[in-house]
Amino acid sequence: MSGRQLPIIAALGTTQTLAWASSMYLPAILADPIARDLGVSSNWVFGAFSAALVIAALLGPRIGRQIDLVGGRSVLSASNLTLAAGLALLGFSYSTPVMVAAWLLLGVGMGAGLYDAAFAALGRIYGEAARRSITGITLIAGFASTVGWPLSAWGLETIGWRNTCFAWALAHILIGLPINMLMLPAVQGAKAAVAAAVKPHIPIGRTMILLAFVFAAAWTVTGAMAAHLPRIMEAAGATANQAIFAGAMIGPAQVVARIFEASFLSRYHPLLSTRLACLMHPIGAAILAVGGGGAASAFALFHGAGNGILTIARGTLPLAIFGPQNYGYRLGIIGAPARMAQAAAPLAFGFLIDVMGSRVLIVSSALSLSALLALFLLRKTPEPT
Repeated sequence: MSGRQLPIIAALGTTQTLAWASSMYLPAILADPIARDLGVSSNWVFGAFSAALVIAALLGPRIGRQIDLVGGRSVLSASNLTLAAGLALLGFSYSTPVMVAAWLLLGVGMGAGLYDAAFAALGRIYGEAARRSITGITLIAGFASTVGWPLSAWGLETIGWRNTCFAWALAHILIGLPINMLMLPAVQGAKAAVAAAVKPHIPIGRTMILLAFVFAAAWTVTGAMAAHLPRIMEAAGATANQAIFAGAMIGPAQVVARIFEASFLSRYHPLLSTRLACLMHPIGAAILAVGGGGAASAFALFHGAGNGILTIARGTLPLAIFGPQNYGYRLGIIGAPARMAQAAAPLAFGFLIDVMGSRVLIVSSALSLSALLALFLLRKTPEPT
């Protein structure tokens, strides 16, 4: 990647770390104290969070189309304002309806401010050469949970959950907004492009359907493991400490896998790295089945490595197959089912774990292998229309 790309990669990596830490990774730390203060079950908080993910999914195509027209600076800057407003409203929540409204507002911000929007912004800037830049921002933002969870936990202990929400909101105004406004380039002719814009016709053909299925299946597994991995590891025979340690291995595994993708796999078509990524979770599950709870960390390393590369593939594979034209809009269409699946996965797998225990990994492995099968049905170029 060139020296000219590095400032933008560093900027987007920083703002993506902030966006993920203050939205997707917030409920894991704050859901229980919010629920206690409001006098409701924490399921209400997670339900509102799932609704936020649905909102983000529904907005994805529209936001991608906007980035195609005007670039990422205005959209990502608006996401900082929206996320700050949602976090502030969450901090002011003294009733369940206000809490739900706060999460719905956060869903709008997530739709405009997480990876899909950042990938679309890079595609708008660099076109077909965006692959290394996409990998670069995921390398930085891969530490979002490493940064976000301890900061939110520290805030909860020292200033309470409400002031923690206010602090994250302030970070968006003082850090995220200036970086996105100052570091992302303006798009020449954006006003004219908006004035002359006609909604593009993107056929939902075989390739689009297969890609949407691949990422929906993969993100179902990702959402389920993010919510339930320690519980599954304990059901497989791991001790509580082994399960916690396994969870801590996922972040480093993601980053190492992304470095491998950037340094070695980048010379090949993204189909290869995506296929390899879909194999990682089933291999980890097989090792766990043979080794029992003592192999929990091995499972986490394989799962994390696969998940790390799949995050990159969500941006690079559609770009490699379809090219940069209408990239953001196409990314939003392909990503909508994945976000819906991610929203439903924690609840669905929670019920399955009650019935199946650690054998639920049979289901998650089947989803990963079905995604792999779909990838083998893909061509490197789209079918003619």
